[in-house]
Amino acid sequence: MPETKYLPLFPLNIVVFPEEKLNLHILEPRYKQLVLDCVESGKTFGIPTFIRNGVGLFGTEVEILSIEKKYDNGEMDIRTRGLQIFKIQQFDKMAPDRLYAGGEVEMVENKYEEDIITKMKIRELLEKLYETLGLGNLYMELPEDFKSYDIAHQLGLNTEQEYALLQLLSETERQEVILLHLQQLLPLLLETEKLKERIRLNGHFKHLTPPNF
Repeated sequence: MPETKYLPLFPLNIVVFPEEKLNLHILEPRYKQLVLDCVESGKTFGIPTFIRNGVGLFGTEVEILSIEKKYDNGEMDIRTRGLQIFKIQQFDKMAPDRLYAGGEVEMVENKYEEDIITKMKIRELLEKLYETLGLGNLYMELPEDFKSYDIAHQLGLNTEQEYALLQLLSETERQEVILLHLQQLLPLLLETEKLKERIRLNGHFKHLTPPNF
């Protein structure tokens, strides 16, 4: 049976992936209460993606690593880390006796077996992508044994696409989607670079050889 639990919920219009490190500035009183409750009890909370003007069913459980800074007005900077993906079974706009939202969530089973060939193709296209964008250092920082989640925020995906990726619960499926995205994105990007070059050269003196006719 999948594990279910009641989690404090902090909906945000971002997608958080497992193992992702996320720094948050806590502003609102309800979320200050959420953070303090979690720190005092040593418990986790959930970040479901706020998408299409509503709280999405999927999100990621996160743990608080540290409160980095406390401000005089009670605001806080916190460091968190993504743990596992959940699906909301029941959403409460306010958890019992609390200011913040909460919900009964089911942890989803995630398969991490990968396809080595697909991974090699992704690595190759990523190198070209970062090179074209002048972000070679990102490629240098890529872990040797990277997973889809390690690169998910560096693919130029919009929130809808990242949220769709979050719902894929097998690494091979995620790899297929990422590979397809890169295969579609790179030719467009290379065309844009050529276009920029053509525009840049337009005002220069041209050394042209007239055709023989």
